[in-house]
Amino acid sequence: MTDWPKNWPKIKSRRTIAISPWMDVIEREVEFTAGAAPELYHAVGQADYIAIVALTPDGVIPIVRQYRPTLERFTWELPAGLVDKGENAADTCRRELMEETGFPALAVHSLGTFSPCTARLSNQMHSFFVECGPRTPEAAPEAGIEVSLVTPAELAGLIRAGEFTLQLHIGALMLAGMRGYLDLAAFGAGK
Repeated sequence: MTDWPKNWPKIKSRRTIAISPWMDVIEREVEFTAGAAPELYHAVGQADYIAIVALTPDGVIPIVRQYRPTLERFTWELPAGLVDKGENAADTCRRELMEETGFPALAVHSLGTFSPCTARLSNQMHSFFVECGPRTPEAAPEAGIEVSLVTPAELAGLIRAGEFTLQLHIGALMLAGMRGYLDLAAFGAGK
């Protein structure tokens, strides 16, 4: 561990540049030691977001497929979303699960809050494990979202095939296993 001098590094200035309703660029001028030339660092500012590892009464996991312009292709992911201003993350979890999959949340268990990328993102990611009730018959997923119900082994196959690629969501699955909500052996670990 590095022994930093007390009160260092110092943020000399901070500027936020609004890019869109969903993103800012945060510029920080950082002085690491007394008399050192300040260095500029940039980060993406966004709202916190949530990821949902859900389990239906039938023991399957709802996942969603949607087009991601960043990758220029469709991907499979866990249900997820941005935390609205003034909304707590557990309420976002309930809302997003219903909006994206039609499954109501019977019990919501926090898996923890973590930094999605300490080098470039300033927000937090809240992961949850949800015990679902039966799917609401009249529920339809949001426009542009396809829902699939998969077993852990089928989800492992999608991960290995590169069709479920969001590392943050793979981490949420690991957290659910670490907390005893999912049996990671069912994912075919080591195969």
